[in-house]
This record gives sequence, C-alpha cells and structure tokens, in this order.
Amino acid sequence: MTAAPPPAPPRSRPLRRGPAGHLAGAYGLLGLTALLVLVFSLALPRTFPTRDTVDAILSNQSIPAVLALAAMVPVVTGSFDLSLGYGLGLAHVMVLQLVIDAGWPWPWACLVVIAGGGVVGVLNGVVVEFGRIDSFIATLGTGSMLYAVTGWVTGGGRIVPGPDGLPVAFTDLYDSTLLGLPLPAFYVLALAVVLWVVLERLPLGRCLYVIGANPRAAELVGIPTRRYTVYAFAASGLIVGFAGVLLAAQQQIGNPSVGLDYLLPAFVGALLGSTAIRPGRPNALGTLVAVAVLAVGLTGIGQLGAAFWTVPLFYGGTLLLAVGLAGYSARRLRTGADAARDAPAAAPRPPAGSGGGTADTAP
Repeated sequence: MTAAPPPAPPRSRPLRRGPAGHLAGAYGLLGLTALLVLVFSLALPRTFPTRDTVDAILSNQSIPAVLALAAMVPVVTGSFDLSLGYGLGLAHVMVLQLVIDAGWPWPWACLVVIAGGGVVGVLNGVVVEFGRIDSFIATLGTGSMLYAVTGWVTGGGRIVPGPDGLPVAFTDLYDSTLLGLPLPAFYVLALAVVLWVVLERLPLGRCLYVIGANPRAAELVGIPTRRYTVYAFAASGLIVGFAGVLLAAQQQIGNPSVGLDYLLPAFVGALLGSTAIRPGRPNALGTLVAVAVLAVGLTGIGQLGAAFWTVPLFYGGTLLLAVGLAGYSARRLRTGADAARDAPAAAPRPPAGSGGGTADTAP
C-alpha cells in the first residue's frame, strides 16, 4: 500500500489592493484638494470661491511648482539637491545683474542664466557620483558656495532697476495672461507634461527609475548609473535656472536671500507628490497635485487670518507627513514586488481521468 504524498505547503500570494484601494492611493491627494476647496468655500463664501483666488493661486504658486518639479528629478534617482534654493537666488540675481548693470538684452540674459543653471546641475552630479559624496552633503556644500557667489555679485545689497524700469517684454513673462489665466500656470503645465513624457514614456525615464530603486541592479543590466544621475542633476539645474528667470520677472528687484524661502516648499511638493498618481515613485503629475494641496491649504489658512508663523509650521508638518507617506508607499511597492517574485508557480493540474489527483491504494 503506497503512502499518499504529503500535502503541498500553501503558496504565498502577493497582497493586492482592490480597485477601491488603488484609486484611494493614487487619487487620494486629488480628493483631498477637492475637499479643502469645499471646506474653505463653505467657511469663506465671499472670498475663497472667487476668480481672484484662483488667479492668485495659479500666479503665486507657479515658481514653487517649477522648483518642486526641479527637486523631483534627482529624487527619481534616489538623490537630493539641497542647492535648489541657493541656485534660485543666484539665478534671479544674475538675470537682473546682466540686464540692469551689464546692459544685456533680456533674452540673452535669460538664456545664459538657464544654461548656467544646467552647468551647476552638472557640477552637482559630478561631485555626487564621481566624488562619491552623499547628495545631502555635496549639494549643501555647493549651495553654500552658490550663496557666497550671490553675495559677491550683489555686494550684500539689492539690485534695483533705474527710473525706466525693466523691459516690459521681460516682466510680461510673469505678468501676462493666456486664455484669461496667468501665463506662469501654462509654464508649469508644459514643464510637467514634458517631464511626464520623459519619465513615463521614454527609456531614459525608465532607466532613472531603475537607478533610484536599485543602483546595483541598474549597473548589472548595463545602465550607466553615474552618467544618468548627472543627467538628472543637469535637468534639475536647467529648471532652477528657468525658475530664477520667472522670479526675476516677478520680483523685479534682486534680493540675494530670497531663494532660501523656496527650498522647503519644493521638497514638500516633490516628496508628497510621490504618494499621488503613481504611489511609491516620484512623478510629475503627482508633484502638481501636491503643490495644489499646499496652495489651497495655505490660501485658505491665510484668508482665515492665521498668524505668519503658521506658514513654516504648515510646511514643516507637511514635510514630515510627506516623508512618512513616501516611505510607506515605497515599502508597500517593494513588498508587493518581492511577494510576487518569491511566490512559487502553481502546480500543473493533472489531466482528466488520469487519477493523478488522488492517492493510489493497492490491496
């Protein structure tokens, strides 16, 4: 009498979220934005749900949104660029320095400053990848050097235009409208679409995501991790240079310390954005949603008459929340991938009538 084979151990199955869970994870921030709009509209019916509020949000949050997209690109590769705020300050000062003091035509000044931002990004990437210095330390050091250059250029003071002011075509880069909406909002939308296409649809973007997920695995499959990481920092630098041009057109005065105020909102938007649309990975559309949440929250709080210190409190608390949620989303994504990889293949079903599904017994 032959013994029946022992029962097969239960197979581990990857945890899968249902459609409702997936939608909540991907579009939860978008729903939160709608909820905040509803709450503030009910609490402030005369001031919040107005065209002026919409225009103010689209205009005032354009530069933070551009800078959040700039911060997002290195985060895709697992790096952080803390020189963003310092680079923004230097870029906007250099635009005004070239236009006001050096007498350059404003288009050339803008192009040179944007290209200079790309050069700074390349230097950051080289220091991080080829110098083998942690991105936090490396970009903090280069940012401090950029701040020193800003002080040297301005002499510690402000750059103020003459009696004739700045060229109208230059200030219109920020002050104009298109289709009845502030023009800077269309800059942000165009930049987000470009980054979305590059990161989600092109091989370069997929390679950057692989580098951020597992640099060693990226090297083993032949991805030049160092070169691609430098590309990410260079793209971030170019975007920072563009943000500096917008800031110069908005402020119309060169202030050497203004850029630091944008550093924290940029990282809050980039990290919080990795929990939306594509949870667990930084993405351009999620970053826009995160910026929208911050913009609506800050505008509503401001109209409620909150004190000035609530702004840094809001950003600091949101940053902690963003880091926690981003880490949770990334861990959940890795857990699902590991479970799917480790799950054994299903045992083949015996053919009908073969008797392979029951133990044979003999008298």
